[in-house]
Amino acid sequence: MSYADVNGVRLWYEIHGSGRPLVLLHGGYGAVEMFAPILPALTARRRVVAVDLQGHGRTADVDRPLRFESMADDIAGLLRHLGLPEVDVLGYSLGGGVALRTAIQHPALVRRLVLVSTPCARRGWYPEVLAAMAMQDERFAEQMRGTPPHELYAAVAPRPEDWPQLWAKTGDLLRREYDWSTEVAALTVPAMLVYADADSIPVHHIADFYGLLGGGHRDAGWDGSDRPTARLAVLPGLTHYDIITSPAVPDVVLPFLTHEVRSPL
Repeated sequence: MSYADVNGVRLWYEIHGSGRPLVLLHGGYGAVEMFAPILPALTARRRVVAVDLQGHGRTADVDRPLRFESMADDIAGLLRHLGLPEVDVLGYSLGGGVALRTAIQHPALVRRLVLVSTPCARRGWYPEVLAAMAMQDERFAEQMRGTPPHELYAAVAPRPEDWPQLWAKTGDLLRREYDWSTEVAALTVPAMLVYADADSIPVHHIADFYGLLGGGHRDAGWDGSDRPTARLAVLPGLTHYDIITSPAVPDVVLPFLTHEVRSPL
């Protein structure tokens, strides 16, 4: 458990377990603790590097906007700081956007990519979710005081008074339009998409995203020889908000990270 000075950010990271490295990137307003329920299952098989992103958890904010692209560069800088030339990356929600941008911007560093409850374009959220994102600002931060995310932030953040600033910056990030479809279609890293069956992301976007990665275009054949490199898991009985605590996540992710996969065509 330590800090790394990367791109002007004092980035908090924790290392648990042993084996091939797996980087974990948490969701919005969270921290590495978000992965606590599934960490034992992951560390039993992998060396886990869990990171607090800019302005979250133990990583203090700096004088720059929150952007998926700059946070992805932070992750790349951390990997170079740690001397890790190639890792697997799992990102959830906002952290999934950072994980995806890391694979796009620094493909040589990412061996396999797992995205949990993550769209590849802003339109990939339900309209009511986008409306809620548009409301996130300093005033909404005050309404969230006393909730579990705020209690965690107040307990671990270097400057707990930055709670309203985190909401303002995150709201600014989430209101920005983006569509990474073209870059996703060009990815060569083996990728797995994981969603809840009652996620905040519509099924049609999940199918489109999987299609961009090469999945869902044809029958795999009786012997599986035409199976796509990409993988898709839809976990039953879960939502966007509780999926990352489910033991079903490591159950589906670890085989993907471990088993041999065919190179993309």
